[in-house]
Amino acid sequence: MSVTVAVPAETGTGTEEPPDTRRHQLSALGGLSALSLDAMASVAYGPEAIVLVLAAAGSYGLGFTLPVTLAIAVLLAVLVASYRQVIAAFPDGGGSYAVAKAHLGRRTALAAAGSLVIDYVLNVAVSVTAGVAALTSAFPSLHGDRVWLCLGVLALVTAVNLRGIAESARWFMVPTAVFVLAILTIVVVGLFRDAPVSTEAAAGHASALGDNATTVGALLLLKAFAAGCSALTGVEAVANAVPSFRAPAARRAQRTEVALGALLGVMLIGLAVLIGKFQLQPVEGVTVLAQLADASLGHGSGFYLVQFATVVLLGLAANTSFGGLPVLLHLLARDNHLPHVFALRADHRVHRHGVLFLAGVSALLLVGSGGDVNTLVPLFAIGVFVGFTVCQVGMVRHWLIARQPARAVLNGFGALLTGVAALVVTGTKFTEGAWGICLALPLLVLLFEAVHRSYARIGERLELGRVPGPLTPPEPSLVLVPVSTISRLTREALLTAGSLGAEVRAFTVVPTDPDPEDRAAAEALRRDWELWRPGVELVEIADPHRRLGRPIADYVNGLGADRRVTVLIPEVEPAHLWQRALQNQRGAVIDRALRRRTDATVCRLRLRMRSAN
Repeated sequence: MSVTVAVPAETGTGTEEPPDTRRHQLSALGGLSALSLDAMASVAYGPEAIVLVLAAAGSYGLGFTLPVTLAIAVLLAVLVASYRQVIAAFPDGGGSYAVAKAHLGRRTALAAAGSLVIDYVLNVAVSVTAGVAALTSAFPSLHGDRVWLCLGVLALVTAVNLRGIAESARWFMVPTAVFVLAILTIVVVGLFRDAPVSTEAAAGHASALGDNATTVGALLLLKAFAAGCSALTGVEAVANAVPSFRAPAARRAQRTEVALGALLGVMLIGLAVLIGKFQLQPVEGVTVLAQLADASLGHGSGFYLVQFATVVLLGLAANTSFGGLPVLLHLLARDNHLPHVFALRADHRVHRHGVLFLAGVSALLLVGSGGDVNTLVPLFAIGVFVGFTVCQVGMVRHWLIARQPARAVLNGFGALLTGVAALVVTGTKFTEGAWGICLALPLLVLLFEAVHRSYARIGERLELGRVPGPLTPPEPSLVLVPVSTISRLTREALLTAGSLGAEVRAFTVVPTDPDPEDRAAAEALRRDWELWRPGVELVEIADPHRRLGRPIADYVNGLGADRRVTVLIPEVEPAHLWQRALQNQRGAVIDRALRRRTDATVCRLRLRMRSAN
């Protein structure tokens, strides 16, 4: 007969959801604020990437800015439509990893997951360095401290995300709204201008325009398309973080995805139209977005508001990664491809270990690059295009299985576009650091495989998934308790040991040739034990080298393998953290020796000391 006992769920750790779960989840508007920062911020460098490539062909080449941008907008529409279907088909999140796992096999899924991990980490580093670069451009005296500024911004974003993704959405809603409104204002006002209001921003700066050409080759257009596709990074973030939304999560996430695609498309096309209308040329030291703000709004308060909003949003665009990567790491850990600690959720539904992992790796990149955005940008878009392509191919298979070939054609077209973009970006940026991504991706896959094999071996030894054999009468058990003095701790340890086993022994290690002080301590313990008479035998273990761990392990091994041995190590848990430095660490030494050299079960009994009022 089995008995079911209801136990109240804990709310502090693990995967249990707290009673106020809804408060810590995203609305559609909150999701747009928390998960779209990467995509929105790419408006600041996406159009410029197109212009810089086309500028090699002079003014004639710049005339293709709008057609290239329209092609990117078409790809954006395809991606948004695809990820809406991904959200509906895979409401547990994971994006391209979940799609590939279901339809393309485990290793392809791991490759997609690895590409997303790389992209998320690089997004944090690029966003932070780009924001700080904009700040130091306005205040050149801060240039020498850019690494510390980058780390400070990273620490701020990390701290906000440790409070929960819903809380971070509230923090970032205002900067996102200000930036979007500023860009839309530039576009709307600029469309009614017959000529630029001001060109002061670009005055005195050298032009980056190449020699005029009469024709533009397909390779140049392809490079411009691939460069401009950096504006599409972050489109997948909503699909990766579906569980972060309020119920109905899938529907809210789909609305967020559509809103993100619509805003991003309008801004990109609007800016491209203005570039052609005002016949802007790239110049050194001034961004294209700054020139557009100058041309539409003049060199006044509106211009500086746009620049300030760009600085803030670029600095905070890293929040997209903090919303998506911890969920992805959670899924990988759930599938035994990462340590299970990444699957735990703490207060406010935060995957704390994923957040801290992302912050730590990003900090290493920031320090390694010296806070230089140009060192990191060439590596940025490769990972996300690999993920895009894998996701599109997986969805093609999904629709073919579901016998909906019309939708498969759409995803197949998207897979072709993103695959070509991935190849072009990798080829053109290979010598600029893309080789590192080509090396890191297979290494990540190998790491995932190694972790999975380790968990498989552990599961085999634990016989997970098998019905255990019948319970047999317990073997004779012996509980050992190490003691050095007689105290309240000793009493609690012996009482606990008596509840664990049929036989209890206390033991102490005595040097064979002790000095007078050791001899006096051993005699005092022996005398006090006889006076106390706890009804437990005290065993003295002799050791000529004044060691602690090795003689205890030898004694335990000498008891034979025909009985179950448990060693209960009593310890004091201080009232304050700093007081742990005052402990002698005897328990840790014994614990380490027993675990390394014996098969005994080791338990550590902690007696908590209350702070004095």
